[in-house]
Amino acid sequence: MSDDANLIERFLEMLVAEAGASQHTLSAYRTDLQQASELTGGRLSSANREMIKRLPSHWRKLQNSTVARKSSSLRRFFGFLVEEGFRVDDPSDALPKPGLVRSLPKTLSHAEVAALFQLIADGLKSEPVKPSVVRLSAIMELLYGSGLRASELVGLRRSAIVGDKPFLIIMGKGDKERLVPISHQARSAVRRWAELVDSREKWLFPSRTGHISRVRLFQIIKDHAARSGINPTKISPHVLRHAFATHLLEGGADLRALQTLLGHSDISTTQIYTHIDSARLVELVNNRHPLNQLDLAR
Repeated sequence: MSDDANLIERFLEMLVAEAGASQHTLSAYRTDLQQASELTGGRLSSANREMIKRLPSHWRKLQNSTVARKSSSLRRFFGFLVEEGFRVDDPSDALPKPGLVRSLPKTLSHAEVAALFQLIADGLKSEPVKPSVVRLSAIMELLYGSGLRASELVGLRRSAIVGDKPFLIIMGKGDKERLVPISHQARSAVRRWAELVDSREKWLFPSRTGHISRVRLFQIIKDHAARSGINPTKISPHVLRHAFATHLLEGGADLRALQTLLGHSDISTTQIYTHIDSARLVELVNNRHPLNQLDLAR
C-alpha cells in the first residue's frame, strides 16, 4: 500500500474513532482524497504548497459547495498529518476558501453530561465495583474533565501519573510533550483505575496487544451514552473534548487559557469556541465598559 493510501485509511479510521463519522461522510472524504492523490501523482501526503496550489485548477467546473467540501477534506487531512507527526508543515493554506460558514463543533448540554456521570456514580456505589466502571470513570474524567484528545488518552502511559502532582505528562500532537492539569476528582479516578492495572503494564489503558484503540474507545463511549439515555449519535470522544471547552468558556475561562488546556498551537484553532461565549461577551461590554458607567446625558 502506498504512503497516500495508507495515510488516507488511517485518517478515515480517526474520523470514525474520534468524530463518529458516518459512512456517507467517510465515502466523501475517501473520494476527495483519492482524487487529490491521483492529481499529485500519489504524493498528496508529502505535497508542498505549490503542488496543492495547483489542485483548484481541476475544480473549476464544480459547484462552490463541492469545492468547499474538497478544500475542507484536504485541510482536515493535512491537519491530521501534522497532529500525528507525519509531516511538520501544513500546506492547506494554498487551498481556496469559498466563503462558506465553518460548522460549529458538536457539544453536550450540562444535563446530558450530568446523566453520563450519574450512571458512573451509581456504578461506583455498587458492591463489588466492576473494573469496567472504574475504567470508564477514569476515561470520562480525562475526556470531559481534562479535554484530552482520543489519541492522547489511549496512548497514556502509567508513568504519566506523577506522584500527587495535579497534572499528567502526555505526548500531544506532533510528539510534543505537554502538561495537562487535572482536577482532584479526575486524579482520584485515574489513580483508582491505575491500581487495578497490572504494574508490569506500560499503558494506563492496556489491551491484549498494547493499548486500547481509538475505535474501541469510541465504542465504549457510545455504549455508555446509550445506557445513560443519550442518543449515541450525539457523542464521541471528540464531542466530550468540545463539551469540556464549551463549558469552561461558559464558566468564565478565557481563550488563551483554553488554548493552553486544549494544546492548540494556534489561537485561531481555539477561536471556533467563541460562538459559545457571545452572549456573555455582550453582557460584559454592556456592564463593564467604562463608557457605560458615565452619565453623559447630564
